[in-house]
Amino acid sequence: MKASTLANGAATRASGAKARAGDRQGLSRDDLRDAYRTMLLSRKIDDKELQLRNQSLSYFQISGAGHEAVLVAAGRQLRGGYDWFFPYYRDRALCLALGMPALDMLLAAVGSKDDPGNGGRQMPSHWSSRALNIPSQSSCVATQCLHAVGTAEAGLLYERVTAIPNREAKYHSDQITYVSIGDGGTSEGEFWESLNTACTGKLPLLYLVEDNGYAISTPVEVQTPGGDISRLVESFPDLAVYRCDGTDYLESYETLAEAIAYVRSRRGPALVHAHVTRPYSHSQTDDERWYKTAEEREAEGARDPLFKMSRFLVAEGLATQEELADMLTSVEREVNRAADLALAAPKPDPRTATAFVFSPDIDPTSGLFACEPQPGESPMTMVDSINATLKDEMARDPRIVVFGQDVADATRTAVLSNVQGKGGVFKATFGLQRAHGNDRVFNSPLAEANIIGRGVGMALRGLKPVVEIQFFDYIWPGFMQIRNELSMMRYRSGNHWSCPVVIRVPIGGYLKGGAPYHSQSAVSIFAQTQGLRVVFPSNAQDAVGLLRTAIRCDDPVLFCEHKHLYRQTYNKSPYPGADYTLPFGKAAVVRDGRDVVVFTWGALVQRSLLAAQQAERDGVSVAVVDLRTISPYDWETIAAYTQRTSRVIVAHEDPLTCGFGAEIAARIVEELFDHLDAPVKRVAAADCPVAYSPVLEEAILPGSADVLAAIRSVASY
Repeated sequence: MKASTLANGAATRASGAKARAGDRQGLSRDDLRDAYRTMLLSRKIDDKELQLRNQSLSYFQISGAGHEAVLVAAGRQLRGGYDWFFPYYRDRALCLALGMPALDMLLAAVGSKDDPGNGGRQMPSHWSSRALNIPSQSSCVATQCLHAVGTAEAGLLYERVTAIPNREAKYHSDQITYVSIGDGGTSEGEFWESLNTACTGKLPLLYLVEDNGYAISTPVEVQTPGGDISRLVESFPDLAVYRCDGTDYLESYETLAEAIAYVRSRRGPALVHAHVTRPYSHSQTDDERWYKTAEEREAEGARDPLFKMSRFLVAEGLATQEELADMLTSVEREVNRAADLALAAPKPDPRTATAFVFSPDIDPTSGLFACEPQPGESPMTMVDSINATLKDEMARDPRIVVFGQDVADATRTAVLSNVQGKGGVFKATFGLQRAHGNDRVFNSPLAEANIIGRGVGMALRGLKPVVEIQFFDYIWPGFMQIRNELSMMRYRSGNHWSCPVVIRVPIGGYLKGGAPYHSQSAVSIFAQTQGLRVVFPSNAQDAVGLLRTAIRCDDPVLFCEHKHLYRQTYNKSPYPGADYTLPFGKAAVVRDGRDVVVFTWGALVQRSLLAAQQAERDGVSVAVVDLRTISPYDWETIAAYTQRTSRVIVAHEDPLTCGFGAEIAARIVEELFDHLDAPVKRVAAADCPVAYSPVLEEAILPGSADVLAAIRSVASY
């Protein structure tokens, strides 16, 4: 490189001169011609997909045109199946350079069953390949940056945690993780969160920012202060920042070579800011003539990387016009042949539409997870039981890593001998760091998307993250990662990729002083997140069994731990043993009865029991059923007790409107209406936030008196 400066500790390098006569970066004639052919192949696949879309033979198209030079330069220096890749939707040329066939891309375009990336479940240009180490990509911009961070961390963990079986086959000492993003995507918070962790950890991570000047129709100067993302990130410590003309193949190759060498040498992450162009509209639904002038579009055409590369090859005597024409004919023949095969390939069987929402191999609802407890002597609180379960599971499986806000005993390990240690705000993770080391138990930044997104990346590489969100009230910045990445990965990839992350989260009110931001409960929102298991124990023994099942199953799990229940005496129990599990979707009948049934979970279990005891004095026999898991829920037990009692109450802490009780009530009415002798009654929180004053909190949250009133109402109907 011809220029190098230091800015606040970050290496910043500008690109060298443009492709110069005789300066070929050590690349042979065949290297350069092959690179051009890959660029041309990428463009012609774009053109074919547009044609198929116009013929209604495919259903979506988004182009990588204008980005080909820098992507081929990257792909020819990175190693498919060795390095790890999180490419965004413009990265067709990169994937071709890594070895993805044109046929695979066109199978995706037509939504074929034979698409090896997802079998017709995900849009084309959302790359996925087990063989090439390309996890399935979503349509969200920037979420992949945190996955890349977690994947890079996973490689380091495989290197350091020597107890992991067969770990040598799971990493390479010089492998790197590549992640690309458009200039518009750098406005997302997850891009910046990823930079924070990449730099603090000096991770082997290569960022490629493909700056074509527009986020659909919004120009870069509106997206980025000063219009230059690389200037904004120069001050990040240990981040090497490079700039290049991404439409110039040799300049891109030279820049990528230096950036890749920097990352492979484990000096830290690197960011390459490549200025590219976008000669086609954003996607087939966009028309850039609505917001670009003819002059601007003409100027972009002059920078087209295919035009520049072909001109270079001819000028340098590396190819004649006739040879390039023959190459074009060859590429078009290849693309047309691949398109014919794709169009002839079978479509997915409609009967498979709901396959792979959850793991087809490990069923946490099965009898395999049902076992008898082997209780110890002394009763333990729920929080201590959770802590003991985590310790036992971490001892059993060295792939488990625990991280989140304040979960470590002390990040500065030198002080551990002089302090008690934190271990979480509720002490659920106390002592785990001392027992299992700093690599497996560590604190995260105060950033919920960061926690979950990194967990996704680690799980993609076979680790088992058990992460903690400190309070349910603050889970919402991570909801994009939960809803669109974590829970969707298996389905959208056709079961090629999965993310069995466990998210532990303290939840709920009844705290006296919890107020609006430490008392929330909204499990119904997560119950609508397909692909996510939602678990909500009410006592110590169930917490042990359900948490162990959550860790040992192969699906992502939201494990709700009610803060009010952590240290109650009424839900204590002896530790049931290091192998005790409970199947999901199996309710517990905590009190039998014949006149009325209350279906409930969490903190409402005890309140319902108290109400049932009072109702018994009035001559009403009340069954109380603890569902224990929300997704899945135990419909068989619900149906059986509905038919047995004919009078039903659903009690929960979520607000009344759109709470999960509405789903249960609706299904009972839909399927068991003839068995009802009274309307289904719901008991829930008021439709407002939980207030700070204990007087107001008591009025808002449901109590045993509310459940008792509902029992009397349905019993007398």
